[in-house]
Amino acid sequence: MKKPVIDAQGVDLTFQTNDGPVHALKDVNLQIDKGEFVSFIGPSGCGKTTFLRCIAGLETPTGGTLTVNGLTPEEARKSRAYGYVFQAAGLYPWRTIAGNIRLPLEIMDFPKPDIPARVEKVLDLVDLKGFGKKYPWQLSGGMQQRASIARALAFDAEILLMDEPFGALDEIVRDKLNEEVLKLWAATNKTIGFVTHSIPEAVYLSTKIVVMSPRPGRITDVIESPLPKERPLEIRDSEEFIKIAHRVREGLRAGHAE
Repeated sequence: MKKPVIDAQGVDLTFQTNDGPVHALKDVNLQIDKGEFVSFIGPSGCGKTTFLRCIAGLETPTGGTLTVNGLTPEEARKSRAYGYVFQAAGLYPWRTIAGNIRLPLEIMDFPKPDIPARVEKVLDLVDLKGFGKKYPWQLSGGMQQRASIARALAFDAEILLMDEPFGALDEIVRDKLNEEVLKLWAATNKTIGFVTHSIPEAVYLSTKIVVMSPRPGRITDVIESPLPKERPLEIRDSEEFIKIAHRVREGLRAGHAE
């Protein structure tokens, strides 16, 4: 029996603040298998990003167990198990796009002769071929976010964690990037964890949708999507898509009612 790539058992997280403890996550149980595209959706402050940061070893649970590739999140981080895409592109304005993508490779001491080919490969993957010499301010918001994804892909980690990467973009650009992320996922077979506030985005992208409650963040539903891997945008008008979206909405309402 194959082991899940990400395995959370009874994960709790309480932050100690000046105003007292804040219970961010409560009894989170979830398994994510290799190659799955898993979206996390829930109201603001429900712990979606916190759980993603726990997977990445950027926050430490105060209860339960969490493993990534059978390792602790800290060990997995040190073994370069994942790439992380933040809400803002976070590109350094004084570095070219290629320079930004090179940065993690330089930090990780990749062999210098190998770096240019890696940079070109990921620029091509995110449809930014020919833009390596541009600076971030010369690119649109959507292109900057694609460059951020390329940077996270540069060292070829098996897991890609994405924290609301398209939340600040307009709907037309967002639709385009959703299509491109699905193509990227199909081309790389990476395991993807994706935080979003958008029900259509969660349903369109995912093989599994994790619905979370208001704080303390708990999982109220896990929806296995029956949609095919090939998904044109028009699939959002299908009866199956609307049915899944309705179940997500019901899960969000149930979380608020508890």
